[in-house]
Amino acid sequence: MSEVLTAVYERGVLRPLGPVGLCERQTVRLQILPEEPIDEAEQVIRMLVRTELLTPPAGRSALEPISEAERREAADALGRVAGKPLSEIIIEERGLR
Repeated sequence: MSEVLTAVYERGVLRPLGPVGLCERQTVRLQILPEEPIDEAEQVIRMLVRTELLTPPAGRSALEPISEAERREAADALGRVAGKPLSEIIIEERGLR
């Protein structure tokens, strides 16, 4: 099993910032890499996770995000559908008209 994870070194112990799929007393090989520069928003998120004010989602989505071109193509196709715009349908269903 090969996995990349982030950990914080505190008082001589590496503390993972997320769940680790290891058995008790399992031996692992570590490769220490320099931390990539992060922006201010990422720093805030990490601080919130570290102080347990924010819980990151468990795992990652199995779906790959679509490209900007694919998103634009889907939006254009949906915009060409005949009939009322979605906003009008929603307003009617809410009974605001």
